[in-house]
Amino acid sequence: MQAFQPEQLRNIVITGHTGSGKTMLCESLALVMGVINRPGSIDDGNTLSDYAADEIQRKHSLNTSLLHGSWRDCKINAIDTPGLLDFHGDVKSAMRVADTVLITVNASTGVEVGTDSVWEYTREYYKPTMFVLTKLDADRTSFNNTIEELRNHFGPLITPIQFPAEEGLGHHILIDVLMMKQLEFNTDNSGSMTVSDIPDLYLKRAEDLHQQLVETVAETDEELMNRFFEVGTLTEEELRTGIKSALVTRTLFPVFCASPLHLVGTERLLNGIVNLCPSPIERGPEHSLCTADETEKLLDPIPDGPTVAFIFKTMSEPRVGEISYLRVYSGHIETGHELIDVQTGQAEKIGQVYTMLGQKKIPVEKLLAGDIGMVVKLKDAHTNDTLADKGTNCRISPIKFPEPVFASAIIPAAQGDEEKISAGLHHLHEEDPSFAVSHDVEFNQTIIKTLGETHLEIIISRLQNKFNVQVETAPIKIPYRETIRMSASAQGKYKKQSGGRGQYGDVWVRLEPAERDSGFEFSSAVVGGVVPTRYLPAVEKGIRESISSGVLAGFPIIDIKAIAYDGSYHPVDSSEFAFKIAASMAFKSAFEKAKPLLLEPLYNLTVHAPEQYTGEIVGEISSRRGKIIGMDTDARFQVVKALVPQASLASFHQSLTRLTQSRAKYAYSFSHYEEAPQDIMQQVIDENKHH
Repeated sequence: MQAFQPEQLRNIVITGHTGSGKTMLCESLALVMGVINRPGSIDDGNTLSDYAADEIQRKHSLNTSLLHGSWRDCKINAIDTPGLLDFHGDVKSAMRVADTVLITVNASTGVEVGTDSVWEYTREYYKPTMFVLTKLDADRTSFNNTIEELRNHFGPLITPIQFPAEEGLGHHILIDVLMMKQLEFNTDNSGSMTVSDIPDLYLKRAEDLHQQLVETVAETDEELMNRFFEVGTLTEEELRTGIKSALVTRTLFPVFCASPLHLVGTERLLNGIVNLCPSPIERGPEHSLCTADETEKLLDPIPDGPTVAFIFKTMSEPRVGEISYLRVYSGHIETGHELIDVQTGQAEKIGQVYTMLGQKKIPVEKLLAGDIGMVVKLKDAHTNDTLADKGTNCRISPIKFPEPVFASAIIPAAQGDEEKISAGLHHLHEEDPSFAVSHDVEFNQTIIKTLGETHLEIIISRLQNKFNVQVETAPIKIPYRETIRMSASAQGKYKKQSGGRGQYGDVWVRLEPAERDSGFEFSSAVVGGVVPTRYLPAVEKGIRESISSGVLAGFPIIDIKAIAYDGSYHPVDSSEFAFKIAASMAFKSAFEKAKPLLLEPLYNLTVHAPEQYTGEIVGEISSRRGKIIGMDTDARFQVVKALVPQASLASFHQSLTRLTQSRAKYAYSFSHYEEAPQDIMQQVIDENKHH
């Protein structure tokens, strides 16, 4: 396959809410481009882009996949992305390298939470964006309601390019208001399109929508505006140019219609992608950061410039090893090419270069600037790394992944699998940087944070399938702390006589509460040598050991002062050991007299949610012993700020998802320790009796 020049490339990413028809849209594009000769189906598990075992089983995309074909002398790279919010790490990485975003919207359900999320990403990345209304051939769809809903959510620049002549079962005719023609699609699944004049029945509506389109486009460009006022309309050519530049500046969001199952609208959409979507050149140069002097540099997509390529996804495949999906931003890559990983300085030699068709690898000689493809077995380069010619110190700015917040502890099902788990998680994290792994030293727990429950399930099942280790989830242990309310003193006397030399240690210890977060302080007020100075380190050691293992429920003791002030010793029987034990006895009995209490960790919680849910969210937080600190607004969201005990964060994710149908986002961070209520304290003590 010959290499395509940058102006012939169209890089699109297909995103949208789960179930809005992304995978089938890809299937229909591939079919009409002649890449496949019959469509796969999700039920049969034989679509191009959902080929992994877990995707076939769940009937959902869980990974990005790449397909391409050529259409009217252009190469279209289409990236299919998962719709489930738990896999939006993949959506963001795919969107990072695309030039145009297609958001699919199911015409029978309208704007859903996934539609909102991907729209936010298009704003963050400032990407040209088009909408595709799918499933107009389903029962109970409404084109008008869906357009209205899109405008309510995303503003007045949402502009239809087509509308269906008849919706619902049997729908196969579109009225195109850019071409001002009727498009009839053959229902025999060949996807062929017949173009004719618009029947009188639809003419008035088509003219109104055409006028809207012309005005919206004219408003985005002064030259076109003047032309529009002179002539009163714009030619199709002027409209095309205008739409393309308005897409790039995000001043127009065209809406196409497609019913992928019957290939209705597919051929027209392909023409639209070629005619209206910007090529890498029209999209403009890519920002890069030059490490040498930390300056920004614009990289133009020129095939004979310096090579700069960016890895946006890594996957490991059985029998192949790591495969790296990349986009070439400047220059070109070919087999045998020696490049440097700009992050690490490590040299990487490029093996065979491929383009992808789902899971099928098609070897190519080279990929030019602007193109997207795949290489295998890089030594050390991962997602977010930039590969460049030696001496080119420019790196493409990294993908910002969504913040994982759903935390669980995982434990090996079999003893001794810790190493395998840690290696497996390391590999999976390279494939999917949107989850985080940490190790809690206090409880020796491995904690994994994901974007949600499904995300966690998939990671666990991949650990099993790819690395052959089984893990179970466990509740996250909460680092309570113990302290005291008042001062108290006690004596610790350790005396043992067992033939020969005995053991003798006797010390009085006073405990005093200290400022919050001051930790622990030991001092001696012993006078007259009643406890010889040489034994004081042993006294301190005995107290420190008691502090680390706690008295009430086995948790470390904090914010306390201990003063050794009296005692006695035996010239023969006293020893460091005896004083250490005596000190810990004194400490425990003084602690029990000093009104001990349990401190629990409190977290700052911030929830962003649509206004209609605020009341229920506040109720939910209060029912979890949370305190509301403040309310704020931010764009379309209400922001609730609260302080909540760590203990009640565990099931908050599920409740929030349920209350808001996943429309809320939240983040949390440790704030401080505060006294736990009596009933909680009792419960924790009972649970930890066996310490």
